[in-house]
Amino acid sequence: MKEQKLWTKDFLFVSSTNFFLFLTFYFLLVTLPVYALEHMNAQPSEAGLLITIFLVSAIIIRPFAGRGITLFGKRVIILISLFIFLISSSLYFLPETITTLLILRFFHGIGFGMATTVCGTIVADIIPSSRRGEGMGYYIMSSNLAMVLGPFLGLTSMNQWGINTMFTLSACFSLLALLFAVFIELPFVPIGLKEKDKSQVKPSFHFDELFERTAIKISLVAAIFAIVYSSILSFVSVYANELGLVKVSSLFFVVYAIVLLLSRPFTGRWYDRYGANIIIYPCIILFSIGMLLLSQTTTSLFFLISAALIGVGWGTLFPSFQTIAIEEAKPERRGMATATFLSIFDLGIGLGSFLVGLAAAKVEFSSLYFYASFFIMFGLIVYYFMYGKKKAVSNFNNKEQINA
Repeated sequence: MKEQKLWTKDFLFVSSTNFFLFLTFYFLLVTLPVYALEHMNAQPSEAGLLITIFLVSAIIIRPFAGRGITLFGKRVIILISLFIFLISSSLYFLPETITTLLILRFFHGIGFGMATTVCGTIVADIIPSSRRGEGMGYYIMSSNLAMVLGPFLGLTSMNQWGINTMFTLSACFSLLALLFAVFIELPFVPIGLKEKDKSQVKPSFHFDELFERTAIKISLVAAIFAIVYSSILSFVSVYANELGLVKVSSLFFVVYAIVLLLSRPFTGRWYDRYGANIIIYPCIILFSIGMLLLSQTTTSLFFLISAALIGVGWGTLFPSFQTIAIEEAKPERRGMATATFLSIFDLGIGLGSFLVGLAAAKVEFSSLYFYASFFIMFGLIVYYFMYGKKKAVSNFNNKEQINA
């Protein structure tokens, strides 16, 4: 049987849109707090709010974005969201106080939350069902690469070319995200509605119209691991400085991305061929080992080996969890499933950043990462009872039916 085609032009366009979307996000993630502290005389707590308020607005808007996809179609929502994202990115020259900058960040987060939701829905529909694990892995890798390149470009532009150039580049990245989205071939008709039924649908704010119930369990599992991952995002560079590994601290996410890139062709195909459990259990263990090694490292070599293990482990888990969330939902509910997954996942990141910040004031980072490795194994148990056990039983029953 001929293998279904994955690398279509629409898949490349939506992946490129996602790349520039996250490139802008990570670009500003590392530069705006510094800008607020140095140029606006903001307090550290106010600088931290620049990240928090962005994520909060993204989380709030996602359920409504998922509902909007059903009512108005993917093309309308993606163009509106990326237009909001572009306008917000272009206005960073204007705020003169931290309050106005926070207001701008709130609106910027709305565009980001809507855009990431609809992009995830689009790519889920574009990818052939037989290659969904592989395709989602490659799609998520576009944001992984942005995570590496964004901070590097942001700090380079701010330190060497100045604030105006920094904000100009941010707006250019947002413009590219919109331009690539324009070329994605999408119908204007809502995915879950026939044209004759469209006029009969009224906006509703019931739970089932804002969240996808089938995606909640796996989203909660992902949020548990996101708590640990937030400690990497927030503090791994600080930890490296404490260890005297300043020269290699910037290479952590580079190694993370390279290993992820090399492993992706295998992990995605194995997911599609053998199912989620075959991939997820080993990756949880690799994630845990990577965190344990990170907690004990004193040399550059082991610091980067831990980055590689975390890259394969967590870098494979995230797209796998999102794929499960999409597969569990009906086709017309994929937008809601994507919104539900990303909202709960971001809550895990936000909660994790807060809890890790509190813990870091009480214990050393080595101890923090040591305990995190065991917390990951707790997540393995949660995954087993929430999804893995059910999937194993389902696979067993399917084999029995085939043998019969």
